[in-house]
Amino acid sequence: MIEEVETHPVQLKLRSQTASGKLHKLVTLKAYEVYCHLYGEQEAMITNGCRGGFGLDEIIAFLYAHTFPKSEWENRVDEAFIGMDINGRI
Repeated sequence: MIEEVETHPVQLKLRSQTASGKLHKLVTLKAYEVYCHLYGEQEAMITNGCRGGFGLDEIIAFLYAHTFPKSEWENRVDEAFIGMDINGRI
C-alpha cells in the first residue's frame, strides 16, 4: 500500500495547454531552496498561490543547480536552461 504524501502543485504544459500536476513536497522544497537563494522567498510558488507552482522546466533547472555549491546556483540554473526545449521554453 502506498502511503499518502504531501504534495505541491506544478504546471504541466502540453501543446500550448496548461494543466495542473503535483510533485512530492520533498522535490519541490529542494527546487524552492534554489529559487529563494536566487529570487527571494515567495511561498506561493509552492502552495499554489502563484501561477500554479513551478513549471517542469524550472524544477529541472533548480534541482540540477542544487547538486552544486550554493555559490554556483545562479550560473547552473542558467546553464540548465541552455538548449532546454520543454514547456515551450528555450
